[in-house]
Amino acid sequence: MSSISSPFTKEQLIPQPEMLEIKKQRGELFIGIPKETHFEEKRISLTPDTVSALVAHGHRIVVETGAGEGAKYSDKEYSDAGAKISYDVKEAFACTIVLKVEPPSLDEIKMLSPQAVLISALQLKTQEKKYFEALAKKRITAIAFDYIKDEHGVYPIVKSLSEIAGIASMQIAAELMTTANKGNGLLLGNIGGVPPSDIVIIGAGTVGEFAAKTAVGIGARVKIFDNSITRLRKLQNHIHAPIYTSTIQPKTLAKALRRCDVAIGALRGVDRSPVVVTKGMIEQMKDGAIIVDVGIDRGGCFETSKVTTHSCPTFTHNGVIHYCVPNIPSRYARTASFAISNIFTPYLLDIAEEGGFENAARFDKSLRNGMYFYHGILTNKTVADWFDLPYRDINLLFL
Repeated sequence: MSSISSPFTKEQLIPQPEMLEIKKQRGELFIGIPKETHFEEKRISLTPDTVSALVAHGHRIVVETGAGEGAKYSDKEYSDAGAKISYDVKEAFACTIVLKVEPPSLDEIKMLSPQAVLISALQLKTQEKKYFEALAKKRITAIAFDYIKDEHGVYPIVKSLSEIAGIASMQIAAELMTTANKGNGLLLGNIGGVPPSDIVIIGAGTVGEFAAKTAVGIGARVKIFDNSITRLRKLQNHIHAPIYTSTIQPKTLAKALRRCDVAIGALRGVDRSPVVVTKGMIEQMKDGAIIVDVGIDRGGCFETSKVTTHSCPTFTHNGVIHYCVPNIPSRYARTASFAISNIFTPYLLDIAEEGGFENAARFDKSLRNGMYFYHGILTNKTVADWFDLPYRDINLLFL
């Protein structure tokens, strides 16, 4: 009888061990939250509820004593949430991940552990070359939360803080208009038989949109100026009420400013806010009119604007009250802290689930968008060009 040859070898017929997928090793995060020391900064990057959620996932968190006071969170709330309260600032900076709202000072960078991960704002226009040299020397991996851009092309933390600034700009204007604050005594809004307040908003971005929604909601008459027809159309679709929109034409803008009770500056440029309201236009405005220049952190869009502070927020030029505080969200520290914390949380949980920051950044493009240092290597071309520093493409480092 002829034998039938098998297509398999003897070795292939022997049972082989099954190759199983190796389970990704979940990482434990060691997070430090130091107290903010920047002038009039009251926000904190994580709320007690967020700390509780992170601790429940097995992560360790060190909070410097008093870090939450500006946002009305006590040490006890953080302790009850599972955080360790430290009375030594160096302990918070010694953690492997340090969360801050404002960028660290040079003295604070010295307290960072080598190879640590820093997550904070960058505020490029306020930095000096030695800031980046100090981070490089410590081989820090640094992420600017104001540069994090999601899959929809949105900067989530910047957008949230802009929403706060937009709403706040109208509330601030309403306060300044009162007789008690030496304003013109007008009520911002509209009641029966009384003409509504006239509001001019310059800029149709997120700040302008939320300022307009707030003003329309209380019955004010709103005029919005922007040189982007696309932004103006988008804003009109988002506000379900009749509003006046126009491109920025000097004569039309000057006419609107002469009649308005409040003018909001919400234009932002790449390097600085464009100055579209001249000194001459302001001199024609009503006595007691209010200017809130939200774009002052980039120079402002009113020629007469100059930086003020939360403790001394206004000055008067030609009878027009100017409010030019660059950090409006810090005025509402608790709300702003909620907004920042809500956006930080999923990123931190994702970093842990992916087994560490490097694995998370490898697959999460939004984290790479925010990264400007990777183990001491500068990865942001804008920073490199601005300060004439060597630069490497982050995508090539993660190949």
